[in-house]
Amino acid sequence: MTAPLVPRQVLFGNPERISPRISPDGKRLAWIAPDEGVLNVWVNQVGASLDDARAVTEDRDRGIRSYFWAHDNRHLLYVQDVGGDEDFHLFSVDLDTGATQDVTPFEGVQARVDETDKRFPDTILVGLNRDNPQLHDVYRLDLPSGELEKIVENPGFIGFLADVDFNVRAGIVPRPDGGMVLMVRATPDDEWRPLLEWGQDDSLTTSPIAFTLDGAGMLMVSSVGANAGRLVKLDIATGETTVIAEDPQHDVAGVRLHPDTREPQAVIYIKERASYDILDPEIEEDAAVLFAVDPGDLSLTGQDDTDRTWLAAYMNDDGPVRYYAYDRDSKQATFLFEHQPALSEYQLAKMEPFSYTARDGLTIHGYLTFPPGQGRENLPAVLNVHGGPWARDTWGYDPEAQWLANRGYLSVQVNFRGSTGYGKDFVNAGDKEWGARMHDDLLDAVDWVVEHGHADRSKVAIYGGSYGGYAALAGAAFTPEVFACAVDIVGPSNLKTLIESIPPYWEPMIAQFHTRVGNPETEEEFMWERSPLSKAGDIRIPLLIAQGANDPRVKQAESEQIVAVLQEKGIDHEYMLFPDEGHGFAKPENRLKFYAAAERFLAKHLGGRFEPGPSGPGSGTEE
Repeated sequence: MTAPLVPRQVLFGNPERISPRISPDGKRLAWIAPDEGVLNVWVNQVGASLDDARAVTEDRDRGIRSYFWAHDNRHLLYVQDVGGDEDFHLFSVDLDTGATQDVTPFEGVQARVDETDKRFPDTILVGLNRDNPQLHDVYRLDLPSGELEKIVENPGFIGFLADVDFNVRAGIVPRPDGGMVLMVRATPDDEWRPLLEWGQDDSLTTSPIAFTLDGAGMLMVSSVGANAGRLVKLDIATGETTVIAEDPQHDVAGVRLHPDTREPQAVIYIKERASYDILDPEIEEDAAVLFAVDPGDLSLTGQDDTDRTWLAAYMNDDGPVRYYAYDRDSKQATFLFEHQPALSEYQLAKMEPFSYTARDGLTIHGYLTFPPGQGRENLPAVLNVHGGPWARDTWGYDPEAQWLANRGYLSVQVNFRGSTGYGKDFVNAGDKEWGARMHDDLLDAVDWVVEHGHADRSKVAIYGGSYGGYAALAGAAFTPEVFACAVDIVGPSNLKTLIESIPPYWEPMIAQFHTRVGNPETEEEFMWERSPLSKAGDIRIPLLIAQGANDPRVKQAESEQIVAVLQEKGIDHEYMLFPDEGHGFAKPENRLKFYAAAERFLAKHLGGRFEPGPSGPGSGTEE
C-alpha cells in the first residue's frame, strides 16, 4: 500500500526543538525552537517542564541555527548574518538582564569563534577580518564588558589554536602549492616556527585538534604517511608523531577529549554508519549504556563542566532525531525531546547503504531510499548529488531522501570520488575531475540502479545544491540523454567566474581551488570545457534553477549566466530567485516555496506524487 503523503511542512518547516545545550553548571537547559514562527533560543531549568521554558532571543528574520553557553553560566552566544551574506556577527545574551548585544558590530566583517575554555569563563577568543578581508585576526572578548582586544595580528594564517592557558600558540599557513605548514611558538612573545608540513594531497585529511594539557604536545588528525586521517599525538619539541587510533580506509571524523585532561576518550569514524572506537576504559560502561538506549547512530553533543551530565542525540533513518540527557553517576538516560515529533505519524523509508564499481575500478559507496509500499522495481529515480564536493552523504534521517521516497521516487545518493571520509586517495581522485570522472561516478550509479532493476532509465532526474547544483547543470548540459530533467540549487555554471569571485576570506586557500578545480589564469580553456555554461545550448531536458541573491560563494551571476542562454535558446526551464537568501534557504517560507515548486516539477517530468499547495514562486494559488 502506498504511504500517505508526508506534508512539506513536516519535512521542511521549522523543527519543534533542536540543539539542546546544558549550562556549564548543569542547572539549565537551552535549545532552539520557533518563537513567532522564527527559530530562537529557549532556556529552562533542568528537570522542569518544557512548556515552562522562555525564549531568550528575539530574532524575527532568519532564525538562529548555532549558539553556545559561555562558561560563566550567564551568557549565551550565537552568530547571525544578514540575508545569507555570511558576514556573521557574534551576539551575546545576558540571561540576568535579558539584554542582547552585538559584540562584533562591524559592517562587512565576519566573526568566527576561535576558542572557549571553562578555565576562562569570562573570555572568548574571536576571529575578525576587520583590518584585512582575507585574514582573521584574533581578539579577546571580555564578556562582562563586551570589550574586544586584538591579541594576534594575523601573519597569513587560515586558522589558530590556543593552549590550555588561552595563549595562541599554533596556526596553519597555506603554501602556494596547496600544502600546509603548522606553525607554533612557545609563548605569545616568541617568534613563529614551522613544526610540520604536509602536501596538497594531505590537506583535506590533516588538521590540528588541540594542545595537550601540558602544552608540550598536539593532538591532530593526520594522513601524513598513511591513506586515511589518523588520530596522532605530535611532540612539539621534536616533531615526533605517535599514532593513537586509525582505520585503513576511513578518516577519523570526530574525537572526544576529556574536558579536563584533554586525553582522547573516543574516536568516531563514519563508515556505512557511525562507528566508535572507545579509547578510555573510564567511559566504556557509559558508552555501553548509551549504545543500548536507541538503535540510531549516537552523537555526544555536550556536557556540563563537571563532566557528569552528557547530552546525546540519536539519528535514525526512518524517524525524528531523539535527544537525551545522560547521568554518568546513575547510568541513566532521560529522554528530552524529538526534533520533529510529527514525523512519527507517517510511514518513513529505510536508508540502505550500497556500493558499486566505477568504470575505472574505483569502489563507490552511497545510499538508496526506496518508496515505502511501492516495491523496488522500475521506479522513477532522483540522483541527489551532495554539495561540497569535499563532503559526503551519511546514513540517518535525511528530509530530502524521505521527501523523494514519499513522492514515489528511488532516492539515490552517491559519495563520488572527491567526497571526504574515505581517505586521501579517494578524495584526491576528484582533483580536476569536475564534469569528468566525478560525473562518470554519477552516471555509473544510474547504470547500477537500472541494471539491478530498481530504476526506469527513462525516468531519472539529477538534483543537487552547490556542487550538487553544478552536477545537475553538468548532467543537463553534458549528458542530457541520461536524465529526464534536472534541478539546480545555487550551483555554479562557469568554473572560471566561480573561482574568480570567491569570498575574500577564502583567498588565502586559492591554491586548493586551483589544484582541485582549475586555475583561471593558466587553464582557462580547460575550465571552460568543464563548465556547463559552455554546453548550455545542448541542453534539451527541462531545468529548475533556484538561487539566493546574497550568496557569497556561488554568486547570482552563476545562475543568471545559464538562465540567459536557456531563455535565448527557448529551452524549457523555471528560475526561482530568493532576494533574502544566500547559499541555501534558511527561512522556512522560502524552503517550502522551493520544495513545492520542485515536487511539482519532478511530478510533471517523472510522474511522481505531489502535495497540493502553492504551485510556484509567488503564485499563492491552490490546486
